[in-house]
Formats: sequence, C-alpha cells, structure tokens
Amino acid sequence: MRYKRNVKSDILSSTLLLFFTFVALIVANSSYDWLYNKIIFGNKFFRFPLNEFINDFLMFFFFLNVGLEIKENILYGNLSSLKKASFPVVGSIGGVVVPALIFLAINFNTDYMEGFCIPISTDIAFAIGVFYIFKNYINPQAKLFLLTLAVVDDLISILVIAVFFTENINKIYILMSLVVLLILVVANKFFHVENIFYYILGGIVLWYFVKLSNIHPTISGILLAISIPSKSYTKGKSVLEKLQDKLVPFTNYIVIPLFAFVNSGVSLNINADFYSMQRLYFGILFGLAIGKPLGITSFTYIFTKLKLVKPPEKLDFYSVFLVSLIAGIGFTMSIFMCDLTFSYDFELINTCKLAILSSCVLSIILTSFFIFIHRFSISNKYSKNKIKLLNGKFN
Repeated sequence: MRYKRNVKSDILSSTLLLFFTFVALIVANSSYDWLYNKIIFGNKFFRFPLNEFINDFLMFFFFLNVGLEIKENILYGNLSSLKKASFPVVGSIGGVVVPALIFLAINFNTDYMEGFCIPISTDIAFAIGVFYIFKNYINPQAKLFLLTLAVVDDLISILVIAVFFTENINKIYILMSLVVLLILVVANKFFHVENIFYYILGGIVLWYFVKLSNIHPTISGILLAISIPSKSYTKGKSVLEKLQDKLVPFTNYIVIPLFAFVNSGVSLNINADFYSMQRLYFGILFGLAIGKPLGITSFTYIFTKLKLVKPPEKLDFYSVFLVSLIAGIGFTMSIFMCDLTFSYDFELINTCKLAILSSCVLSIILTSFFIFIHRFSISNKYSKNKIKLLNGKFN
C-alpha cells in the first residue's frame, strides 16, 4: 500500500502557512518590527541565526520529503510510465519556461536577470489548500494533475538549485558527501537496513559535508531520498512510507509554518528604492500569476492537438486552466529561490517577497473570477434554454 496524501493534513498545513504569513506581515509592519528582526536574526541555533537554521537545516527535511514524493511518483505513481507522465510533465515544462521567459523579457539588460528561477515553482501545500477551497467548482480529476505538476516543478527547481547555486565547490567535501551517500545506498541494497534512525543520522552527516562543500545543503535531502528503501525487505511498510508518515506532519505543521514566519516579514512601505526595482517586482508577479497559467495551458493544449500527449480521461481543458491559475502560487519554493538569488541585498529580497505574496493573492482572485464567469455563463445558458422550452409549450 503506497503512501497517500491526507486531505485534512494539506488543508491544515495551508491554514498554518497563511496564519504565520499574516502574523509575520503584521509584526514586521508594526512598531514591534524590531522584535521580529531580533527573533529572526538575533537568536542563535547551533551558532546560526534562526532564519539560517530554518532555511538551511530544517528545510533539509522539507526537501527530503519532496525527494521521497518524487521518488514514489517515479517508481509507482503518475511519473512511472511515459503515458502517465507525459501530460503533466509537458504542462510543468510550459509552467517553467513561460514564466522564466516573461521574467527575462521584463528584466532584460538589468542586474536582476539571475532571478529568472523565482517564478518557476508551485507551492504544493498552498496550492492544494486553495484547490480545496474551490473543489466544488473544479473537476476532481484536476487534483491529481495539480499534484503531479507541482512534483515535477519541484524536481526542475531542485535541478536549477544544483546547477546555478554552487560556487567555489570544495572537492574534498564533495567526495566525502558521495562516500556517505554510497554507504547509505549499500546499506539499503546489500544489507537491507530498514532502520529510519540510521538513514536520518546518515542524512545529517551528509547535510554537513554538502554544506561544507559550498553546494546548498538542502540538496542533501534529495540525495538522501535516493538511498531510502522504497520497498520492504520484510512484511509491512517500507522505510519510504514510514518516513513519509513521520515527515509529513513535521514538515507541514512545523517546518513550513516556521519557514513562512521567518521569510514573510515583508515591509509594505513603498519607498523610492521600490520604484528602481519595479521591473523585478512585475517580472515575478506576471511570471507567476500570468506566465504559469499561460505556459501550462498552452503547452498541454498544443501538444494534445499535435497528438504528442493525451490528457487523462474526464479531464477537460477548462479544469486544466483553473489548475494552472492555482499553480501560480509559488510561495515556499519561490521565496526559497529568492533568498538564494539575492542573498546579498535585503531590499531586493523584500521586493521579491512582496511580488510573490502579490502573485498568490492575484492567482486566487483570477481563479475566483473565472469560476464566477463560467458559472454565470452556465446559469445564463440554462435560463435561456428554460425560456425556450416554456415558449415551445405555450406555442
């Protein structure tokens, strides 16, 4: 029996994420902003400020969870065959390429072009939470499409981190990281070790060496997922399933809300500096809220017309379009990318986060608007047909 996403868990996670986002926004824009900054930048955990401890260490567990979900989808789920994977993968590629192109077009010839990776991601927890708000108006088949889309998005984002956010790589620590990974893989494949503590402990050692190698340490979560046994060598649940059972509550209820709290304290005071960064702001906003739905819908539609992919049964393109609007919510991964890209400039990070928050709001508004228009047109059509039937009876 494979691990299944829990609806209540996703909704609660989204609620907590929203709550801590609003708390951070309110405190950061009040007279207590000094306290917020002291909590985030002043408190030390293992010699790291709180924001670094969460973004670099706790997010390791988030990425491990993402890695396990990707692995499960590749082995057993919607990415396990070309037929199953082709439609959402094409949609995801469109949802990455078009936002990146929109961002680059708006920020062409500026110092912000390296931020192209910020609007390419979809936040799984947030997007699923919004999906359930509108679930009565969207084809249920679209949920699976959204989940697969977000998983592929995460995979692409991880590849971007691995390629573009490595500098001055320390080869000795890279070699040590690979040795640790090899030990974990051998323990799985040859010695059939099924002890969760063994893999977590090995993963923390792996995290430490990856951090020292100057590759972003959260990548170690994905590497660790590779070594986790996906099937049980004895009867019962596999280590992958057991680990997901433990990680999902931890990441959904603790890591993601904490991440939201330390990264959402955006100053809403628009000053002169903001106007010099408008292109960065609108590149992210339009990339996520416009580029995502445009890329996902156009790529899936064109490739379907060319008969290169086939949509799942009972999934219509109106539902694909609504899901693509929800996919414009890139909160967690987009903020993570923002911190990686512009770590050297607080004002740029603040502008990016403001754009990401704005795109979340705009995506929800656009989804609501198109659902209203669709329902209004159906209601209007129904009324006209009823009038015609009544006229026919009287005549």
